[in-house]
Amino acid sequence: MSADTRPIDAETRATSDDHHALRLWLRLYACTSLVESRVRRRLQSRFGTTLPRFDLMAQLDRSPQGLRMSELSSRLMVTGGNVTGLTDNLEDEGLVVRESDGTDRRALRVKLTREGRRVFRTMAAEHERWIAEMFAGLSAREARSLAERLNTLKQHILDNVPLDERGTE
Repeated sequence: MSADTRPIDAETRATSDDHHALRLWLRLYACTSLVESRVRRRLQSRFGTTLPRFDLMAQLDRSPQGLRMSELSSRLMVTGGNVTGLTDNLEDEGLVVRESDGTDRRALRVKLTREGRRVFRTMAAEHERWIAEMFAGLSAREARSLAERLNTLKQHILDNVPLDERGTE
């Protein structure tokens, strides 16, 4: 695809007059958007599922003891209503089950069923191949270097940049 027929993305809005940090942010955002859009489309076409469903199942796969709905909401950074809707659909399909929490009878834990674990692990294996394919343009050394630099950026933001202008988290 030639440069003049490429789709417009966040990065194409930047000009050489923009601050280098803004251009870098837009490049990071464009790369993230490209990877995410391809993953979303592949999950839909290959498995008939969505990225939010995949993400919820991934959290449950990492927590065999199950998670409370509030924990899922926090980990996925979405509202409780979103988690409830996703869980309802996955439960209807037999992929997750809600069980009483042994420490708090009012709370429920969500767990993958045996079938849910099988389905998720099939999706996860392909997902991992897709991600590897998308990052194959980087050598192992370049990938490690990029990961280190992004970690430095992440730590700087976490340590030095508050969530709001008042300086509070």
